Amino acid sequence: MSTRTVRTVGPGAVTTVITLSCVVISLMQTFIVPIIPMLPRLLSTDASNASWAITATLLAAAVVTPIAGRLGDMYGKRRVIVASLVLVVVGSLLCAVSDSLIPVITGRALQGLATGVIPVGISFLRDVLPAERVGGAIALVSAALGVGGAVGLPASAAIVQYADWHVLFWVAAVLGAICLVLVTTLLRESPNQSPGRFDLLGAAGLAAGLVCLLLAATKGGSWGWTSGPVVGLVLGGLVVLLLWGVYELRVAQPLVDLRVTARRPVLFTNLASLMVGFAMYATSLVLPQLLQSPSATGYGLGQSVLAAGLALAPSGLVMMAFAPLSARITARHGARVTLLTGLCVIGVGYGVGLGLMAEVWQIVVMSMIVSAGVGIAYAASPALIMGSVPVTETASANGINSLMRSIGTSSSSAVMAAMLAGMTMQLGPVSVPTEHGFRMTYVVAMLAAVVGIVFTLLIPRVRRSTTPDPAPAAAAGVAR
Repeated sequence: MSTRTVRTVGPGAVTTVITLSCVVISLMQTFIVPIIPMLPRLLSTDASNASWAITATLLAAAVVTPIAGRLGDMYGKRRVIVASLVLVVVGSLLCAVSDSLIPVITGRALQGLATGVIPVGISFLRDVLPAERVGGAIALVSAALGVGGAVGLPASAAIVQYADWHVLFWVAAVLGAICLVLVTTLLRESPNQSPGRFDLLGAAGLAAGLVCLLLAATKGGSWGWTSGPVVGLVLGGLVVLLLWGVYELRVAQPLVDLRVTARRPVLFTNLASLMVGFAMYATSLVLPQLLQSPSATGYGLGQSVLAAGLALAPSGLVMMAFAPLSARITARHGARVTLLTGLCVIGVGYGVGLGLMAEVWQIVVMSMIVSAGVGIAYAASPALIMGSVPVTETASANGINSLMRSIGTSSSSAVMAAMLAGMTMQLGPVSVPTEHGFRMTYVVAMLAAVVGIVFTLLIPRVRRSTTPDPAPAAAAGVAR
C-alpha cells in the first residue's frame, strides 16, 4: 500500500495533503474567536451558557487525541483521518444552519473531535515517507498548526465584519470537504498497524478524568476556584485518573501503554511539550487583549478585533518560515537540541516583550520571536516521541504528546485569565487589566519556558546513528 502512495502522488503531495488537513483543524480553534462577545445575543442565551461553544471544542479535542491515536495504530491512520474530517464537515454544517445553543455546542464538539487528525497525521507521515523526508515534513506540519491559528483570527474577523456569522461555518465545512476529498483520492493506508482489542473501558476512564479536570480549569474563573463544583471536579478527576492508571497497567492491551509513557525520554518530552503549550497560549490569550485595550488605560493600543488579528498574523508565517531551520537542527544535532533551542527562543521572546509593549510594531516583534521558538519546539516533540516508542505505537504516543500540549494550553488559559482578572483597574463603569497584570503574564510564560528547558535537559542524549528509521526506510525501499 505504501508503494502505491509514494508512486501515485509522491512524498511532497502526501506532505501537502496532511499539512493542509492539519491547518484546517487548527483553524477550528480560532474561527469562532471574533464572535465570542456576540454569542449570547446570537444564540439567545446568557454569557455563561454561550461559553460552552468554546468549552465543548476544548474538551472534545483533549479527549479524542489519545483515543484517535490508538485507533489509528489499530485500524489504520488514513481511516481515522477520513473519519475526523467527516466530523469537521458535519459539525461545521450543523453550526452553519443553527441559531440556537444546543446545536451549535454539538457542532463545535464534533469539530473538536476532529483534532485527532494532528497526531495521527504526523505518524502517517513517518510511516509512508522516505526517511530523509520525515524530519522536514513533521517540521512543516508542526509549523502549519501555528499558521492555522494565526491566519484564522484575522480571516474570521474579516468574515464577521462583512458577512453573516454563519458564513464562518460554511467556510469551515467547505475547507473540511476539500481536505476529505484530497485524503480519500490521493492517500493510501499506512502499512504499520497493530490489530487488537480496543480498550473501551480505558478510553471511557481517560475521557471522564480529563473532562473533570479540564472543565474545572475552564470554568474555575466563572464558577469560583474554591466553589463546590470546581473542587469536586478536580478531586473526582484525580481519583478517576488514578484508578484509570491502575487499570491500564493491568490490562493486556491498554489504550495507553503507561510503561512506555514512563520511559525517561517520553516522559520528559511530554512534560516539556506541556510547558511549550503553556507558554505558546499566553500570546494567543494575552496579546489580543493588550492590543484591543482602550488607549485611555495609558498602555492600551486601542486596536479593533480585525486590526489585532492582522497584527498577530505574521507570527504564524514566522512559524512556517522556521520549519526548515527546525528540520536542519534536528538532522545535524538531534531533536533534543531542537526542542531546547525552541524553548530558549520562547523565553527570550517573553523577556524582550517586557520592554516592548508601547507600540503595535513592538507587540508584532515580540509575538514573532515567541512564534519562532514555538515553531522550532513543536517540530521536535514528535521526532523525540517517535524515536522512543515502537513503530506500531507512534500514533497513540503522538496522541498523548498532543494531549500534553492541550493540557498546557488549557492550564495557561486558566492561569492567565485568573491573573488578568485579579489585577484590574477601574475605567469608567468597567474593570480592565492593569499594565502590571500583562507584564506578570509575560513573566509566568517565561518561567514556563525555563521549566521546559529543565525538562528537556533531563531527556537522555541519544547517540547519533547513520541507520535510518526502519519504518520510513522500508516504505522508501519498497517504493524504489
